[in-house]
Amino acid sequence: MAIHPGPADHRLLGLLCSLRPRLFRNLLLLLWTLLSCDLRGTAQGPGEWTPWGSWSRCSSSCGRGVSVRSRRCVRLPGEEPCWGDSHEYRVCQLPDCPPGAKPFRDLQCALYNGHPVLGSQKTYQWVPFHGAPNLCDLNCLAEGHAFYHSFGRVLDGTPCTPGAQGLCIAGRCLSAGCDGLLGSGAVEDRCGLCGGANDSCLFVQRVFRDAGAFAGYWNVTLIPEGARHIRVAQSSHNHLALVARDGRYVINGDGVLSPPGTYEVAGTRVVYTRGVGPEETLQASGPTSQELLLQVLLREPNPGVHFEFWLPRERYGPFQSQAQALGWPLRQPQPREVEPQPAETPVVPEAIPARVASLTPDPCGPCPDSRGRAHRLLHFCGSDFVFQARVLGRHRQAQETRYEVRILLIYKNRSPLRTREYVWAPGHCPCPSLAPHREYLLAARRLVSPDGTQDRLLLPHAGYARLWSPAEESRVLLAARRCPV
Repeated sequence: MAIHPGPADHRLLGLLCSLRPRLFRNLLLLLWTLLSCDLRGTAQGPGEWTPWGSWSRCSSSCGRGVSVRSRRCVRLPGEEPCWGDSHEYRVCQLPDCPPGAKPFRDLQCALYNGHPVLGSQKTYQWVPFHGAPNLCDLNCLAEGHAFYHSFGRVLDGTPCTPGAQGLCIAGRCLSAGCDGLLGSGAVEDRCGLCGGANDSCLFVQRVFRDAGAFAGYWNVTLIPEGARHIRVAQSSHNHLALVARDGRYVINGDGVLSPPGTYEVAGTRVVYTRGVGPEETLQASGPTSQELLLQVLLREPNPGVHFEFWLPRERYGPFQSQAQALGWPLRQPQPREVEPQPAETPVVPEAIPARVASLTPDPCGPCPDSRGRAHRLLHFCGSDFVFQARVLGRHRQAQETRYEVRILLIYKNRSPLRTREYVWAPGHCPCPSLAPHREYLLAARRLVSPDGTQDRLLLPHAGYARLWSPAEESRVLLAARRCPV
């Protein structure tokens, strides 16, 4: 049986047909809005780097050269360029070149021998010229003539000057950091770790004040194996002496004074200085491959022998046992920021750890919430300095807190900043509070005392201090563009 729609059914069908295009258009509009919002959200920050490629072959066939690796920046339309470098260069060391081998710069100048230059058909023989201002230009002297010509940049990996450590990269003279990367600026910390924060070793600093009841040699300290940055000093008519592990005197033994100079012992070089005055010093960079015995040859009352060195943490316990055997009281390590004792008070032996975080509970209460874009803009635009820093240590006093920080990246500065700085915060319990061994984005102000004797970086109360993250860094860069001129 067929069913025929009536007039009411025709009206309902017509209504649905009229609504369908409008509903479809609304769905399309909603989808486009969602996609547009997502694109606008991702376009605020920078693009992303692809993983680093592999290192290239060394630029030289012998001696020192460079290897390079690269990466690409992938970004959507409207995104900022990626932050950082697209190329990295590192030093590669091959076996030494054979005697008589032609230096790399000489080979590059020789490529133009017999070819017309300077707009004429005259040809010359070319050798390197090192008196030009830019060390990384291929400046070549015409043999037998009093002029030189610059043929552009030298090839990457060319030494800046003969015998120097710097290498030319893209027209700039760069030195390698301790990580082997050219231009990285990475340096070893006092513990010998590349880019470290001095927290894997202890700083030992003492004064030996025993006067002695008779003239002759007195034991001062054992310098343990693995010690670094050793420095010993005394100012009197007495004399320092150094004994190797086999009992052989290296400096000032058997009552005979050694001449000032450099002495090889225990895998390091010891520099001994003695001037016209009474002051003597011993210095060595280390690390020592075996222990050394430091003595003093007494000829008059001892005003004090000052010595210091950095020691791996695992070697501190054995060193304390040896110190106790020499008659010194056993002391636990003290924080680095101890108050100095008066000069007339004998200094007992003490080892000072570098920036060790406190293990006691923090008595300070929570800080007020200071998040939000308005807070970030207020402190970024009103500050003198905005930078990324790693907190190395914290010293609390009654009226203020001092943070020692290592500056990693500067976003804003109205005067120069050093690599290591102190940041001061008001109160024993500052807000925001910074934790040692963490990285932060900080906004600080410059505070100069009226008499000009103090010039400080001040972290204001309830100021800007956020744990560093790529997202937070992106927000800081956006804030920089919105500050009023």
